[in-house]
Amino acid sequence: MRRLALLLVIFVGFLGVSTVFAQPRYGQTLCQDPNYMCIKVQKGESWQSMFADPGLRDMVMRLNRMNIELQPGMVIAVPNNLSSVTLMDLAPFSKQIPASGNKTVIFDPAKNAWGAYDASGNLVKWGPAAGGKDYCPDIGSRCHTVTGHFTVYAEGGANCKSSKYPIPDGGAPMPYCMFFHGGYAIHASTDVPGYNASHGCVRVNLDDARWLNREFVQPGTTVIVQAYPT
Repeated sequence: MRRLALLLVIFVGFLGVSTVFAQPRYGQTLCQDPNYMCIKVQKGESWQSMFADPGLRDMVMRLNRMNIELQPGMVIAVPNNLSSVTLMDLAPFSKQIPASGNKTVIFDPAKNAWGAYDASGNLVKWGPAAGGKDYCPDIGSRCHTVTGHFTVYAEGGANCKSSKYPIPDGGAPMPYCMFFHGGYAIHASTDVPGYNASHGCVRVNLDDARWLNREFVQPGTTVIVQAYPT
């Protein structure tokens, strides 16, 4: 009986941890907004079959902060006026911030998005992103992306890799990495799932990382990581 009781306590505790760290995909948070309709993905459906036009597909994927393949049961949000809306209309950031005289990249883990501002404070581009998650089992602790104001100090190319993950030897791909604080970097990933899912780095789409790395970010570029939702 005592063993059974102990197993029950462990099981309940596990459920509690799972509940605490579970989080909805970003698109699901838009389902109560009258400007969007939410669709449950059916068996056999894909981004390509649901949105044949590449431009519209890209907008819906960015809106949902995802670059992964769809699975049955997933819920995605679609703008009611998809045929007339633009990508900048869907931007989750202000179109202008006070000019700093320096290029700035903002990552907001609550919005699962990044925004790039020129030296005059104009939003020039934005995209989906995934920051550090609430709990990483392999290190046994929270692994949020560090928050605050930072400066890019180093960049890598298409072959950039992690020196730490997976534990213990590293080697995880981090294409077009842009380091802004210790081992924290913005980099490309094929796993931007609509919620924060990394060990602390900021994952973005491959095309976005390439653009940031080659055409926007340089050593000295400001990176602002905003607060996590409470």
